[in-house]
Order: sequence, then structure tokens, then C-alpha cells
Amino acid sequence: MHITNRRTFLRRTLQLATGALLTGCNTVSGLNAPLAHIAPFTDHRGAALLPPLASAMLQPTVPVPDVSLSAKIGQMIMVGFGGRVVNRNDTIVQQVADGSVGAVVLFSHNVRSPEQLLALTTTLRENSPIPLLVAIDQEGGWVTHLPRSFGIATNYSAQFLGAGNDLELTRVQGDSTAQCLARLGINLNLAPVVDLNTNPNNPIIGRYERSYAVDPAIVIDHARTVIDAHRPHKVLCTLKHFPGHGSSHSDTHDGFVDVTDTWDVTELAPYAALIGQQACDVIMTAHIFNATLDAEHPATLSHNVVTGLLREKLGYGGVVISDDMQMGAIAHQYDLETAVRLAIEAGVDMITFSNNIPFSRSASGNRLHDMIAGLVDNGTISPQRIDESYQRITRLKQQLL
Repeated sequence: MHITNRRTFLRRTLQLATGALLTGCNTVSGLNAPLAHIAPFTDHRGAALLPPLASAMLQPTVPVPDVSLSAKIGQMIMVGFGGRVVNRNDTIVQQVADGSVGAVVLFSHNVRSPEQLLALTTTLRENSPIPLLVAIDQEGGWVTHLPRSFGIATNYSAQFLGAGNDLELTRVQGDSTAQCLARLGINLNLAPVVDLNTNPNNPIIGRYERSYAVDPAIVIDHARTVIDAHRPHKVLCTLKHFPGHGSSHSDTHDGFVDVTDTWDVTELAPYAALIGQQACDVIMTAHIFNATLDAEHPATLSHNVVTGLLREKLGYGGVVISDDMQMGAIAHQYDLETAVRLAIEAGVDMITFSNNIPFSRSASGNRLHDMIAGLVDNGTISPQRIDESYQRITRLKQQLL
């Protein structure tokens, strides 16, 4: 079979598989059909795209140690912070040390040189009682926080790599990126993007060449190549932005984004395939609104999307992380406590506050920790719900040991 025909076959198979997920799902209630009713499709290489639910779920590795409720809550919080040099007296180090924060995210303003950045991450990690996730957006192309001078072989965008469709080039860039991150003490790359480039004029995906292609087969192949290149270096990857941001006509950084009339079930194909291949470390939610999936809430805050679709339909048992909760699509629509509560109730495991958006409300680790603890104390969120996320996060971190 010629490669073009294989791609056509795979694309059609994915459309059938993802379409089966939402057959008749013009209303939210349509999301209740069990995944077991979906056939185990395979691609042209014989790899399962949608295996039975049990095999797609993340399986325990070693026993998860029991810790206090306060420590479990801390594991659910990822924050950004200012500065390039930290010591034990700095707020972020104290929050990491006392367990109020289980993950940090770095941006360009935290970066000056390899030596400086390694010292920064070393201080943070050495003061954390539980292994710390240190994250960065190092997609390549426009979205990168580490310059070429740090030793990354190339900085091609996903669109460039997908257009050339040279998996070896993608592997080389992914391997070089992962090596660099590992040397710098960074263990979570907030990449690759698996949004389909269905709207090339998309102001946040297409415009910045962040999507590999409109063809899900190409997206799957390149994303899997990136993930496989990171894993030997013990750097985790993040698929984003679930359930698909590629068809939007506006940017969730700025405000409310409705994709009800532009989103297609094929946008689920990369997630279905990579979950089936057990190639997912972390999945990041999008703040897009899709009335077909949830008539009330954007995806990050939607139980129908995070739990109903991603976990129950697609069989994903791993960590779900929110996109930045300070983005306009959330911050302009919800007060802080409501947004945090809805995200946790939806099934999100880690709440992200970048503290990197001008004029956004500040959200320190301590403030977020106290807020979540208060929701548990007043009975709004159960301790069992907190433990679910703690278990998933701890098993993720076990992969780094």
C-alpha cells in the first residue's frame, strides 16, 4: 500500500473510532456510552489505536506512600515565579519545602545561562520533600524558552517538521531537547502539541506553527517520536490541548473561546491513538468551550470532558493538568475559588498558575493550597477526590526515579 493510501486509511480509521465515541452525542447525556462498545482499531503498522479500557488505564508500579492531606493537596499545585536566582529564604523555595507546591513552571524570565538555570532548579529540587516536577514549554519554533546556545540541535516548529514529515529529524530535535532539559534539572516538557491544524489562521495554534498537521496520522507519528525521544532521558511529555484547540478562531489567553461550530471529533484522534499506545505521561486541558460536549463549562472545568470523555471514554488513567488558570477564558469568567473548585470536580489533577500574565490576579502556592484545603474542610471536595489526584501524580513521579 502506498504511503498516501496508508495515511488515508489511518485517517479514516481514526475518524471512525473517534466518531464512535460521540455517535448521537449532540447532547451531554450522549457521553455516557461505555468505551467497551468501541472496537479495538489498529493503524497500518498493526498498533492498537483504541485498545480495551483496562489496558489503556495507567497501571500502578510501586505502592504509593500515604502522606497527610495537606501534602496531597500540595502535589496538585503548579506555579510560576519571578527571578533567576533563589535561596532558602525565597517564597517559592519555602512553598516547595513546606509541601504547598508540588510543581513549578519556568519561563524565559527565569532563564539566563545553563549554569544559572541548573543552580535554580537544583535549589528547588533539593528543598522539596517529595520529588518536584519542574516544567517548561519547550515545543520548538515560536514557543521556546531555551535558546540554541543551550545546546539544542535545532529549533524547528511543529508545522515545519510535520510538513517535511521526516521522523528522524523530529527524533533528533526531540532527543537533543530532552538531553538539554535533563542536564538543566527540568523533568516535564509541556509539549508536544497534538492539536490538528484545522484552522491555519488560528491566532494561538496555526499562526505560531504549533501544530504538526491537519492530518491526525502525521500528528500522531511526530508526537509519538517526540515522546519516545524524551523518555530515555527521564523527561516527561505533555499532550495538549484536550479536547482540541486547533479549530478555534480566537485565543483563550484573551477570553471566552467557543468552538462548538468548528470542532470535529477527529481532533480526539491523537489522544485516542497515544492513550491506546500507552504513550501519554500528562495531558493538558484547553479552556475552549464546546456546547456539544458541555453546555455550561469550558473543557478545563467540565466533568463531562475531563472525566466523562477523557477518562471514561478514552480510558486515560494518568495525570491531567490544566492550562494556565490565569488566562482570560477562565479568569474573566470565574472567580478564583470557583475556577479551582470546578477544575478539581471536573477531574483535573494539577492546577496551573503561571503568574506570568500581566495584570492577572496573583496566585501563590500558599493561597491556592489554603483555598483547596478550605474546600475540603467545608465538605465541597472530598478527601477521596484529593487522594485520587495524589495517587496519579505520585505514580507519574515514580517514572522519574
